[in-house]
Amino acid sequence: MATLTVWKFDAPEGAAAVENTLRDMQKQELIKIVDAAVVSWPEGASKPKTRQMNNLAGVGALSGTFWGMLFGLIFFMPLLGAAIGAAAGALGGKMADVGIDDDFIDSVKSKVTPGTSALFLLSQDAVVDRVRSAFPPEHTELISTNLSAEKETRLREVFEEN
Repeated sequence: MATLTVWKFDAPEGAAAVENTLRDMQKQELIKIVDAAVVSWPEGASKPKTRQMNNLAGVGALSGTFWGMLFGLIFFMPLLGAAIGAAAGALGGKMADVGIDDDFIDSVKSKVTPGTSALFLLSQDAVVDRVRSAFPPEHTELISTNLSAEKETRLREVFEEN
């Protein structure tokens, strides 16, 4: 079973700073990283910067399409206007089908704001307490949702690159 976790950091560079920590944890077999992406939102910026962490992604990593659509739903939809409202509704439905519901989206949207960053991590076999203890505790918050094997398969089907 895969777990999609979102780790929020209290500084725009916080999420990027834990890349080496994740690499080390993967070497110690404390986590199997399937895919990861970073969102950095500098203070004063109108929108966050996003980046897929391909150098950490494992076999079976999701496409950039998944991350782009997820980040679009979370951070950019108000900027896009009503013209694509129907498409957004359909996309939201697909995300809900794979276990990423409105509560998850709203929670991330309300917590990842200017002056913060977030690490979006799709992993397997993680020892979450060890991951949590490896990150700076006073500046890190965990938001997570678990994906069943069935929902993980559905996620890959929905966002598979052609």
